[in-house]
Amino acid sequence: MKVLLVDDEEELVTALAERLSFRGIDADWSTSGRQALELARSHAYDLAVLDVKMPNMSGIELKKMLEKVRPEMKYIFLTGHGSEEDFRAGSIEASHYLVKPLDIESLIDTMRQAVDR
Repeated sequence: MKVLLVDDEEELVTALAERLSFRGIDADWSTSGRQALELARSHAYDLAVLDVKMPNMSGIELKKMLEKVRPEMKYIFLTGHGSEEDFRAGSIEASHYLVKPLDIESLIDTMRQAVDR
């Protein structure tokens, strides 16, 4: 599985990438939507894990742009804000959703579910 992690918290996203690599999951990371789009243009990913709230471009806005570049890619959203009900009331209710702080095993299980869907 090839994964793109996008979160404006560099410590979080680098730690996630490292922990996923220890479990055999190939993960690239980015701290901005613009950089994530560049990565998606040059690499094929099975899945993107996107922070909902980021400066300049939200994870929801980024997903809409990534869908044009990689229509086959699946998505998981992360947030430390709001409730699941608030999130699911938005326009991305078919996507997977996790609340920070993350449990790595829950993330991996959700990633597998998203890719297998």
